[in-house]
Amino acid sequence: MSIINSILKAFVGDKSKKDVKELQPLVDQIKSFESEFEKLSHDELRNKTLYFKQTIKDSYKDITDKITELEMEVQESNDIDKNEDIYTEIDKLKEEAYKLSEETLNKILPEAFAVVKETAKRFAANETLTVAATENDRKLSGEKDYVSLEGDNAVWKNSWDAAGKQVTWDMVHYDVQLIGGIALHQGKIAEMQTGEGKTLVATLPLYLNALTGNGAHLVTVNDYLAKRDSAWMAPIFEFHGLSVDCIDHHRPNSDGRRAAYNADITYGTNNEFGFDYLRDNMAHTPKDLVQRPHNYAIVDEVDSVLVDDARTPLIISRSVPEGDRHEFNELKPKVSEIVQKQRQHLTGVLAEAKKLIAEGNSKEGGFLLLRVYRGLPKNKAFIKFLSEEGVKQLLQKTENFYMQDNNREMPKVDEDLLFVIDEKNNRDRAY
Repeated sequence: MSIINSILKAFVGDKSKKDVKELQPLVDQIKSFESEFEKLSHDELRNKTLYFKQTIKDSYKDITDKITELEMEVQESNDIDKNEDIYTEIDKLKEEAYKLSEETLNKILPEAFAVVKETAKRFAANETLTVAATENDRKLSGEKDYVSLEGDNAVWKNSWDAAGKQVTWDMVHYDVQLIGGIALHQGKIAEMQTGEGKTLVATLPLYLNALTGNGAHLVTVNDYLAKRDSAWMAPIFEFHGLSVDCIDHHRPNSDGRRAAYNADITYGTNNEFGFDYLRDNMAHTPKDLVQRPHNYAIVDEVDSVLVDDARTPLIISRSVPEGDRHEFNELKPKVSEIVQKQRQHLTGVLAEAKKLIAEGNSKEGGFLLLRVYRGLPKNKAFIKFLSEEGVKQLLQKTENFYMQDNNREMPKVDEDLLFVIDEKNNRDRAY
């Protein structure tokens, strides 16, 4: 096999080297911003994030305005069919907005990555960074010991606690880490050896994708890494006004965990992300959900998460509220009453259908026969009548007529039925 691989490389080339070569122009673009950004003040550097966010919003502003109009139209309308069409259009517009935001992210990637690199460089070169205090700075000063206020200014330290260990920031992105960040943003697997700075690599695409406001997740294999990395990298993001949290700090279904998912950047373990997804699928109301729509995620140690751990299924169960209440027993009499009413009604309809068919009025007789078939196809008297010569063919011919043009005429058949049993599509529909 090694001989074959060697021959292939000789003619085709090394795939990984080709991929890296293709990304090199982007790396060069990122580095081209260095001299320009070095001249910016700390506040001017932070303002780049506001500029990026506005650029993304402007890229699909027309679509956002259209969605707002449609949502207002839904609120004012009581037409269910019309509202369903409007919601379908809204979903299409949201998909279009997402595509436009992705295109914008790809355009601003070099400059955005350069902002993160310059931020890392300044934290590594300075014990403190003094900036004009924003509302976010004031909030963080009451929660984090690495942010303090001095009059109208906020002072950021380059040393903080990361999961019980005091760290002083000393990392700056190398070219290999820029390449890894680009690959991760493009949805590819970036294979890096221990010590090559995988944790730092993730700051680049996380920052970029968090700019949309739709959230970015980093999935790790154990809670220590999730808590450590979220605390270790947080100041780099928070310096630019982005919020960071770790779901493993909060109990399931708690307000804290819900807030963690609403953060711009969310760290957590694969099992907790998975179980929260399962719990959300068991929720009865929107307010019970903790996760918001998924946008972008990086999976750390992807082979462990998606191969090794994936062999063990996530199983969840819960107690049934009002376990002594059996809704089946409550609903069965009501359902039986509806079925009985329809049976009595269709017995008369079947008798009328037989009479009309016997008189040679196959059009009206076939119409009533189809109505019986739609309402009670398993009725013994009906089944027996179908065995008579020509009756089944008449039913088939009538059904074909009313099914044409996407069942357009079928409501005329169903209009006086309490429910319809559609045997062909294996479903019931009540009226």
